[in-house]
Amino acid sequence: MSTDVTGVVVQLKLSLLRNGLRQSAGRRAAYIASAVCVLLVAVLQLLGLIALRGNAHAASVVVLLVAVLALGWAVMPLFFPGGDETLDPTRLVMLPLRPRLLVRALLAASLVGIGPLFTLCLLVGSVIAVARGGAAYAVGVVAVVLGLLVCVAFARTVAAANVRLLTSRKGRDLAVLSGLVIAVGAQVVNFGAQRLGSSGLSQLDPAADVLRWVPPASAVGAVDSVSDGAYGAAVVQLALTCGALVALIGVWSRHLTRLMTSPDGSTLQAATETAVRRRTSTGLARLLPAGRTGTVMERSLRYVWRDPKTKAAWVTSLAIGLIVPLFNALQGTGSIYFACFAAGMLGVQMYNQFGQDTSAFWMVAMTISSTRDAYVELRARALALLLITLPYATLVTVLTTALLGAWAKLPEVLGLSFALLGAMLATGAWTSARFPYSIPQEGYKNVAPGQSGLAFMAIFGGMVGGSLLCAPVIAATIWLNVSEGGEDWTWLLLPAGAAYGAAITLLGLRLAAPRTAGRLPEILTAVSKG
Repeated sequence: MSTDVTGVVVQLKLSLLRNGLRQSAGRRAAYIASAVCVLLVAVLQLLGLIALRGNAHAASVVVLLVAVLALGWAVMPLFFPGGDETLDPTRLVMLPLRPRLLVRALLAASLVGIGPLFTLCLLVGSVIAVARGGAAYAVGVVAVVLGLLVCVAFARTVAAANVRLLTSRKGRDLAVLSGLVIAVGAQVVNFGAQRLGSSGLSQLDPAADVLRWVPPASAVGAVDSVSDGAYGAAVVQLALTCGALVALIGVWSRHLTRLMTSPDGSTLQAATETAVRRRTSTGLARLLPAGRTGTVMERSLRYVWRDPKTKAAWVTSLAIGLIVPLFNALQGTGSIYFACFAAGMLGVQMYNQFGQDTSAFWMVAMTISSTRDAYVELRARALALLLITLPYATLVTVLTTALLGAWAKLPEVLGLSFALLGAMLATGAWTSARFPYSIPQEGYKNVAPGQSGLAFMAIFGGMVGGSLLCAPVIAATIWLNVSEGGEDWTWLLLPAGAAYGAAITLLGLRLAAPRTAGRLPEILTAVSKG
């Protein structure tokens, strides 16, 4: 019976994949292109690992690689819950299936796809890189199988433990933040690659000595141990991997049992309790100015906290704005002026201010009857942004200065950051009225179809304009640094940059207000397309 169930679930996985590709030619093309790219990377990784064979630090490289690979499998269901329909076992709760049979079937179905094939290539390459002798290759076959099963079971266990979250609104919100993980991960990988390039692979040995005893990296560590003749250590490492697999399947099975036998939070009683729950004020409104300004600021800040797309954009900008200057400073090759990157990243959030409102912008438009109303609306949105960006840009600048020890440059860099932020706010207010575009609420796209050109003109054109508006402060900074005795007066750039940024912001808001008031129907049409 278990064989029949397993075969049916595997066929179900193949049917879901096939039917999904039949929906459109674009989806087929995207899937084929991504599959080709992934397989190409897998083949290149396999060849690179084979070329690593014989290197003194090959074992450290492959152990760390398998550990990172397992971590990727663990977080994949959290950020890409829609990538595999069979990750949601609640779809099968009405079927007369025991959890043990379902675990076997879902585990077999999990081995179908590009991800398992990519993992298999890396595991095979890792074994080839460290195996020496027939016994090591024999253990390597077992290690590949165990490593693949542990990775897949890890992903399934995480998915089952968080299935209520992944199938809810909060889960979809979490998936939107996947871009942040990719961006931060890319910076971390870049930093690590540069450190390895300067210090060599020996930097990996201490971490690898620990991870070779952590499943599933311990399976590859067992191959290396057999190659060195340490058969007792290899047995322990394989036993650890087997124990991890059994433990993961046991936890997975318990979660499946709970999911298939326990009610969820969608019952009438839970909904009623949620509906009658008394809302309490967070106190945010009491800290903001009275009138329209405070109302608009509170609305903008709530967008940052509650709207998935807005939250993802802000978190990504905050993370990248911190990582780029700090990582460059840690490498010893960064410049203090990289701290301005934080102000630039956050200044972009002023662009397309009305697009984040989507079709709800009509309620805002109803309250704008004059240029003065439009000015107050834009000013309040800029003030809400400044509540976050000013202290954040200051913090990043101080941290970068501390790491580089360039305290004498702190005033001028802060002045540059404030001037750049003001220029971005000014151009952002103008482009929000001139080039508004819609942000789709579902999916991962940040621009509605047919509006990519508008988004490009708004963001790229605005950033170029903001850089040009900063030219006076940049020129003053260069002049003071190259002129004789000018460094004694660079502290003036802090108040000058702050005053210039404030002035250019107010000017931008003044110029954008009449355009906003006069183009309300066009803006509403543009931002409602998604």
